[in-house]
Amino acid sequence: MTDSSRAGANITVLLAILALSAGTMLWLFWHYPVITAVATVAILATLGVSARLARSTDTDMTELKRPEQSF
Repeated sequence: MTDSSRAGANITVLLAILALSAGTMLWLFWHYPVITAVATVAILATLGVSARLARSTDTDMTELKRPEQSF
């Protein structure tokens, strides 16, 4: 398998997964609109809080290393 055909297969698999996910969300929203909307908002809020926490706790390791002081 060449690199270009492998890349094409990867894109095809990605599109299939995205289509399946979108179809599942539409089916859930059609049958259970309120529960699906609440769950979607809760998941997005959790991801948002997680991203803010990750950004606030992200530090550069060079800041933590202090040069040795020689007397």
